[in-house]
Amino acid sequence: MKTLIIIIIVLGLVGGLAYVIISYANNEQENANSFTVSEVVSGSADIQIKKSADKNLAIAKAKELWRLKFAMDEDLSNGPCLSNNVIKDWVADIAHSPRQAVDDLPENQCSAFRGGTAKHFVELDLSGELIRAE
Repeated sequence: MKTLIIIIIVLGLVGGLAYVIISYANNEQENANSFTVSEVVSGSADIQIKKSADKNLAIAKAKELWRLKFAMDEDLSNGPCLSNNVIKDWVADIAHSPRQAVDDLPENQCSAFRGGTAKHFVELDLSGELIRAE
């Protein structure tokens, strides 16, 4: 009789645990990016997630650099390059919004992006707000 009670309790716990796991997985699936099975198997989902994470990190670091320059009362009115390597393969640049001719001058652009050593950029306005990140 004791064995039967123990078996019923164990089955109840296992069933409850399975329910919690399935519920959690379904909830995560609703909240996560939806990737196809082939994207997950091929690894392209991981690449997309990393690209998004890199972009978000580059934006955060660019804004941090802008805050530092602003606190040091540096003149950013010409739209200078903040960093040629804000993170690997990303530069951070200041520009006017709307864009002005001074933003297109080579001395106000990040040389790493112009030269092709960095493939992505974060562009902030004079107030440190994101214009674009690509």
